[in-house]
Amino acid sequence: MLSCAGADRLQTGMRGAFGKPQGTCARVAIGQVLLSVRCKDSNSHHAQEALRRAKFKFPGRQKIIVSRKWGFTKFSRADYLKYKSENRIVPDGVNAKLLGCHGPLANREPGRAFLPTSATA
Repeated sequence: MLSCAGADRLQTGMRGAFGKPQGTCARVAIGQVLLSVRCKDSNSHHAQEALRRAKFKFPGRQKIIVSRKWGFTKFSRADYLKYKSENRIVPDGVNAKLLGCHGPLANREPGRAFLPTSATA
């Protein structure tokens, strides 16, 4: 719908006014993660329902996947709890670092200076 002065801008009127985004906002590859949510296990059903409702706002087909990892770390839930009980996990922002047997001893906290070799395997 073009008319007279200011015709350099197109108007769409009420077309597509239902609340779904139109146009290019991001280039996304197939299989790429769009949203990540970290919550307690007791609230996971609320997060899944929120993501289920949110996926209708995106074009295409989306899947909701519940991770087997602990939060945003690379460790599985069982491994994270095991390392935590052994005092081998150091918090690092939203991630966690696993302590090994290498590195300067001056940087270690008291009680974490030496790890048994069986714990590193």
